[in-house]
Amino acid sequence: MKTKIFLLGLLASAMTVAGQTTNNTTDSKKETWYFKLGGSYFIQTAATEFPTVNGSAPNTDVYAANGTTLVSRETNHGSFGEGFRTGLNVGYRFSPRLGVEMGFNYFSGKNKTMVETVNRLVFAGPVFVSGTAEGKITAFDLAPAVVLFLGETNGFEPYTKVGVIVPVHGDLTIETKRTYTTPAGALNTYAKDVVLPNPTVGFMAALGTSYKVGKNISLFAELEYRNFTVHGKSKETKEYTENGVDKLNTPTTFRPDASYSASHMNYVDQINTTSNSKVTNAAGFDNTKATDDISSYVGISGLGFTFGLKYSL
Repeated sequence: MKTKIFLLGLLASAMTVAGQTTNNTTDSKKETWYFKLGGSYFIQTAATEFPTVNGSAPNTDVYAANGTTLVSRETNHGSFGEGFRTGLNVGYRFSPRLGVEMGFNYFSGKNKTMVETVNRLVFAGPVFVSGTAEGKITAFDLAPAVVLFLGETNGFEPYTKVGVIVPVHGDLTIETKRTYTTPAGALNTYAKDVVLPNPTVGFMAALGTSYKVGKNISLFAELEYRNFTVHGKSKETKEYTENGVDKLNTPTTFRPDASYSASHMNYVDQINTTSNSKVTNAAGFDNTKATDDISSYVGISGLGFTFGLKYSL
């Protein structure tokens, strides 16, 4: 609902500005095709609670020296929409006021702490663990949009656009680093999980302006809002090491299950007595197949500023 209100407000403001354009507006623009190359930085908006990571709730838990008394707990939340983006846009103007664009973008998100544990007792001995799980989104997307040009005045041409975001490739990479402190010393573990998404569609809206610096060359700047959510399709543990030694397929004290099912997961809408799940079908569980689990959602929303060059034919 907030997205719809934002888009309606953006269009309303655009129409108001269009009606106030001065007589200096050049309504006989000859260019039809144009190309834009730019870079963006987005800050996160619409923060939500992160999903669980390998059974661990999205919390920051701090324990006392005994490792069993919980001193503090904080829920980790945010959006994976924060980060850098580079993009190429191809545009076509049907008229001096109306056009369309197709954006080809690559987004590299900022690392987000999803789970953090400090000094938790895990085994008698004693053995304590501290560590973090951080997630990062990378994605290629297409962004078709409708553009409303508001008229050129003194070299500046403001415009507004609304459209959709269609991810074509990408993943959520979760890196989990833990340190186990034992009487014999410290042991460091590292795991890399890659989550692939189901197809989805998001929404975007932008306000921008170009400034002509040559016959066919302009600078442009845009303020863009985007919002969409994705839910997981599958997850695979790509790496697992202990003190730098590969242990992905080797049972260890700290990762006793090294079966195929421990490294591969299928996300589904429901698990039941026919699912390959230890929770609902322990008797029929097959550790040579991927584990079935409930799909979780992550938000990728942000407000970004884009700056770049525009070339008009």
